[in-house]
Amino acid sequence: MKKYAIIAVVAVVAALSIFVLGGEYNSLKGVELNVQTQQSQIENQLQRRADLIPNLVASVKGYMQHEERVLTEVTEARTQLMNATSLEAKAAADTALTAALGRLIAVSESYPDLKANTQFIELMREISGSENRIAVARRDYNNAVQEYNLKAATFPSNIFAKILGFGEIKPFEADASAHEAPKVEL
Repeated sequence: MKKYAIIAVVAVVAALSIFVLGGEYNSLKGVELNVQTQQSQIENQLQRRADLIPNLVASVKGYMQHEERVLTEVTEARTQLMNATSLEAKAAADTALTAALGRLIAVSESYPDLKANTQFIELMREISGSENRIAVARRDYNNAVQEYNLKAATFPSNIFAKILGFGEIKPFEADASAHEAPKVEL
């Protein structure tokens, strides 16, 4: 009888261990999937803004015939963003695109007819809205990363995280050049 009691205790402990391990895995996987969802939201908003750029360039091309360099910078920066594959590369390309758009907006100030063009005004409003959405998506991503990293680093989840291969995820960090005001040359 004692033998069966020991086997029952071992079986119960094994079953509890499996349930605890499974629960921790599901919990860690859930916060990891949330991070991935938030990252895809950043990419979604970057894509939305990138889709607006060709229309913006087309609307200003006729007005800014002498500003081909600025339009080329915007187009090239958009292409870099579209071709970026990692979050870090997308962040760097986004910084370049934001700077190029800043130069385009500054140059557009010299063209009163362009500033009064309803298509240009609407596109600038859409791009501004996209910038706000990108900022919110980045914030949400960083919050999800913080939640994941906290879960993976605190006891008892940290033990299971190491066993199950859940490593630290880096939050979104702006490119170093984002801390500097863009230089506009007219």
